[in-house]
Amino acid sequence: MAKISEQTRLQFKEVISPYNDKITQTLEKEKTILNTIHPGNPGTEQKKIGLCEDMIYVSTLYMAQNALSLKLMEVKNNDALNDARKILYKAIIYLEEVVTNNIDVSYSDLTPYHEKIIDIPLSKRYEIIKKLGLAIRMLKDAFGENSKWKWSFVELDGRFATVAKNFIDTKNAVKDYFDPSVEAYEETVVYFRLVQRLLDTSAQGYRDKYELSSRRIDDMRNGIKFLLALHRLYIVLGQTSVAEEVKKKATVWKDKMDADQKAGTSN
Repeated sequence: MAKISEQTRLQFKEVISPYNDKITQTLEKEKTILNTIHPGNPGTEQKKIGLCEDMIYVSTLYMAQNALSLKLMEVKNNDALNDARKILYKAIIYLEEVVTNNIDVSYSDLTPYHEKIIDIPLSKRYEIIKKLGLAIRMLKDAFGENSKWKWSFVELDGRFATVAKNFIDTKNAVKDYFDPSVEAYEETVVYFRLVQRLLDTSAQGYRDKYELSSRRIDDMRNGIKFLLALHRLYIVLGQTSVAEEVKKKATVWKDKMDADQKAGTSN
């Protein structure tokens, strides 16, 4: 790699300065908002959803800095990418605090959480989830296929899939899913399809992580939880034959996990 001149470094520093200013301003805004949040206060959930959006924005600013580093200095800015990764975790945590991080949970158990954000339409929820998913995809692409964070991204993807699922009020949205005459029909169908894909991808991601990297039983267990969550979703959407296939797969995975545990115990 060619040596980077001092002039180029100064140019890069100058170019990214506006991005740093916006990051600082947004993080200061976050602190101000957090100081206004108190347990049980009305509007808490809406504020946290807003903070989630702010964190997605900050992550894109860090990724823009990396893009500029590649353009001006022809080197990846790993510090900026790591900051983006941490900020995206924070974005997900804000949503987890609104709708929980439970992977396989009954939709009736989520009702108390959805009652607090009933004023947020499905279109807005879907928009946030799309932005968050795009930011995660951009980050993974920026790090590259052989990144040291490869298996860490399985957790990031899984937590994203979980909040995407929990963020939609399935008990009510499923009515629109079956009614082409309503305005929200197409968006509801697309949102549910996205969640199906995310749950399936996360299940396989945890299975791969278990088989190819960690050999940790909790990774396999998480993979099974995502399959069960997918099974639950297929059932509520009336896709019983696909649901049965997913349930069979979950059983096969559990048998595999139990056999591996037994073999490990006997060794």
